[in-house]
Amino acid sequence: MKALALIFLTMCFCIISFLAFSHEGHGQPANAPEAAAPAAVAAQPEGGTRDAKTWFTDTPLQDQNGNTLRFYSDALQNRVVLLNVIFTSCSDACPLITQKLKQVREVLGDKADGVTFISLTSDPLRDTPAVLKAYTLKQGVDGPHWLFLTGDKAQMDLVLGRIGQIIPTPEQHSTQLIVGDVANKRWSKIRPDAPAAAIAQRLQLLTMPVAGR
Repeated sequence: MKALALIFLTMCFCIISFLAFSHEGHGQPANAPEAAAPAAVAAQPEGGTRDAKTWFTDTPLQDQNGNTLRFYSDALQNRVVLLNVIFTSCSDACPLITQKLKQVREVLGDKADGVTFISLTSDPLRDTPAVLKAYTLKQGVDGPHWLFLTGDKAQMDLVLGRIGQIIPTPEQHSTQLIVGDVANKRWSKIRPDAPAAAIAQRLQLLTMPVAGR
């Protein structure tokens, strides 16, 4: 009986572990490149602003208003940021996470203007600036401190790769959130199912001055 009980408990653990992992993205398989994601942000060079620019690149992208922005110099440099990946034809995780992030900005209140949200599309062939604009209006998140960025496939593959997302198909992107204080090279990841207040608190900590700097 003890042996049967042990086998049963082991099977339950394996099933629970599989379900937890599969919800990191849109049900991506266990051998997807997501496993490499945590190391990608940590691998950012530590030699200062110049190295950060080299790492993230100044790849030109377009925002939801059709403006061309250099990824590092115009979207990241000297900002506290929250990055995530979406695609507008997604009908499950992406709109839910967008609404969660809208709640985060509401919790931040008057401090929200000090944090830039950057949503990068994993489906650049469909998500043109006009499509992204329609998505922001539908979700009620169109504003100057929330960028929705797209480009051609090569541009997006490069930028997404630099934040640890090597994505064979749009659905296989990670749903994890990346938060960072770019100037001070402080980065971390947050699960999107964390409470809005907890995400907001992490961002508020990143806006505070670093001791000794």
